[in-house]
Amino acid sequence: MVLGGLRFLKGRGDSILNKPETYSVIGKSIPRVDGVAKATGQAKFAGDISLPGMLIGKVLRSKYAHAKILHVDVSRARKIKGVKAVITGEDTAGKTWDLLNRDVLLLAMDKVRYLGDEIAAVAAVDEDTANEALELIEVDYEVLPAVFDPIEAMKPGAPRIHDLPLNILKKVLVNHGDVEKGFEASDHIFEDKFATRSVIHASIEAHACVASYDSSKKLTVWASTQGPFGRRNQLSLTLDIPTNNIRVIKPHVGGGFGGKNEMLANDFCAALLSMKTGRPVKIVYDREEEFICTRRRHPLIIHIKTGVKKDGTIVAKQCKLIADSGAYANRSPRIVAMCGAWMTLQYRIPNWRYEGYAVYTNNSVTGAQRGWAAPTVRFADDSQMDIIATALGIDPVEIRLKNAVRRGDTTPNRFKITSCGLSDCIKAVAERTKFKEKWGKLPPYRGIGIACGAYPSGMRDLSQDAASAVVQLFEDGTVNLLTGASDIGQGSDTVLCQIAAEELGLGLEDIRITAADTDLVPFDLGTYASRVTFFSGNAIRAAAQDAKRQLFEVVSELLEANVEDLQSRDRWISVKGSPEKGMSFAEAVKAALYKKGLIIIGRGYYHAPDVEPPSLEDGRANISLAHSFAAQVAEVEVDPLTGQVKVLKVTAAHDCGHAINPAGVEGQIEGSISQGLGQCLLEELVISEGKMLNPSFLMYKIPLASNMPLMDPILVETEEAEGPFGAKGVGESTQVPTAAAIANAIYDAIGVRMRELPITPLMILSQKRVLNKEKAL
Repeated sequence: MVLGGLRFLKGRGDSILNKPETYSVIGKSIPRVDGVAKATGQAKFAGDISLPGMLIGKVLRSKYAHAKILHVDVSRARKIKGVKAVITGEDTAGKTWDLLNRDVLLLAMDKVRYLGDEIAAVAAVDEDTANEALELIEVDYEVLPAVFDPIEAMKPGAPRIHDLPLNILKKVLVNHGDVEKGFEASDHIFEDKFATRSVIHASIEAHACVASYDSSKKLTVWASTQGPFGRRNQLSLTLDIPTNNIRVIKPHVGGGFGGKNEMLANDFCAALLSMKTGRPVKIVYDREEEFICTRRRHPLIIHIKTGVKKDGTIVAKQCKLIADSGAYANRSPRIVAMCGAWMTLQYRIPNWRYEGYAVYTNNSVTGAQRGWAAPTVRFADDSQMDIIATALGIDPVEIRLKNAVRRGDTTPNRFKITSCGLSDCIKAVAERTKFKEKWGKLPPYRGIGIACGAYPSGMRDLSQDAASAVVQLFEDGTVNLLTGASDIGQGSDTVLCQIAAEELGLGLEDIRITAADTDLVPFDLGTYASRVTFFSGNAIRAAAQDAKRQLFEVVSELLEANVEDLQSRDRWISVKGSPEKGMSFAEAVKAALYKKGLIIIGRGYYHAPDVEPPSLEDGRANISLAHSFAAQVAEVEVDPLTGQVKVLKVTAAHDCGHAINPAGVEGQIEGSISQGLGQCLLEELVISEGKMLNPSFLMYKIPLASNMPLMDPILVETEEAEGPFGAKGVGESTQVPTAAAIANAIYDAIGVRMRELPITPLMILSQKRVLNKEKAL
């Protein structure tokens, strides 16, 4: 539950806050535009799509973690009544869907590299027939030695998973300043090792796709995706179909968290099977496939060495990080490169060295998950910040304020810090929770902890990062907003409608949104890296400004006024200072249409200037124009008999720029706390010899309502000059500090530092000192 609703704090200190004009729609907690459809069950998801003559597709997967494929025999499967098509790697011409790393085929041909690797797919009249066909496909294997531990995989004698001398997929090295001299100048040096286990995205909606290839050679795909344009491009490249002949439609999406940003086997196989049969094909993953065959967060081993002055000022820091990438590269090179950047984004580090390794193993494939490993990196680094504070007798709040980044800083990874409310966030949560009065002074087995976080508002990846939008005005005064942005549950459709309404001087009820359909809307890269409000919002504001300019040119003639003297507010266009001299918005659009023959369509585009993709060698580049900052305080209670941790309260302050929809930000905070709590205390993929032992929600524990604490959200509003109406992204920064704050609170409660995630009751009980806190302290 949320405690007391939202609290607002205007940025101060080194934040810039220009008092905004009074807005009509911006800054209001307006209900979501898709809320009624979802609450009443009218919302349709990809798995709900049903077309005449539709077939059901299923994918055959490897039963070995590492093996050569000697032969695949599908003859028996093809003879089953009701089976309409069977495809194997031979039908894919050996193509890959990872055009950067080129280490994974669409369907395996020569080798399988993890338990679940895709080998073949079938399309049949129903699910039972499709499953029967899978059982009759015969695959001859030559089983190969496998390796599952990244440390063992790095050794010269380890089984080679790909055609490389070692299983080291990528090494990233960053050097900034002089680390050795920094350590020599330090009064104290701390060295610690941390480890995190793998977790899944746990989206309630499974990956689903319906593909229909018709007689005109047009492929239409309904996909649970975070980026329909990216999906269209991947299908075009892998199927040799012009992009103009592919239409990708994103229905409602039941959660993504990074897991639905890339094409998987269900999308490609459904499309190819439809092309083979001439009939629509649906492939929906079952829950076990969701666990085993989609993507998971990287397990990390993190060694940190930090040198500080007596007062806690950081002088030098170095980090060695090893990431288990699983069987294929996917996004591992980029994520490992960015892990070093996440280490430097919160606190000033004058001398910095980072050594990161992405390592192939025969485990399932890893990929992007909310925050691109920032939450796990912050768990390690913010835990060590508390270790340092405790050893030096410094308040954890003060050591963070002393080292916090500020506006105008440039990080060792060349990130330029523009608006920055980090110090404000730290002060806000400390004051609200009376942190200094509680830390180290609570009753036995009660504790309080603090941690910080940050994340960019959009991230220039290896390609461009841009968004475009179209605004159509209708003669009844309503507007159709066309955007390629994808709402995957975060409420971005509502935020984008608010931006358009505010710019045009209309109400939210006047705006209709058409989104994420590649045949109907302009290009947008999709939902990732907290970019939608920043990028798509800027594009929509530009489109609305373009439409308003065209309309004002018509009205200026009718009112005999200069264009620059006109304003639009509350559906009324008037001369500034003379509100009685004007006309309704609808009358103005009618005048444009009927007197001028002018159909008003505004176009907008946003491409962030002066940003660059990070180098995969060292991850250094100014990848974003703005960053969001956060601080959270967690309060916990530990049961000394069972080892169970109960999170009592989380106070979360977030610098999101100017909040477009405060209730939406609150929703992001609540969801992030849930996800961060789960990854700190409950969630762990148990993998033994490459086999996942808990691939269901019965065995893999995610937070329930009963696990949720009281939540006290605080919005620290800074003004980001580049953001639409001063806004910044908020989708991922809200989760970054949660696990670290809880872990630090557990230490305060029991006096034992936990260096691995998840922190389980068994781990706590294994520390005998927890049974007597006084001795532990």
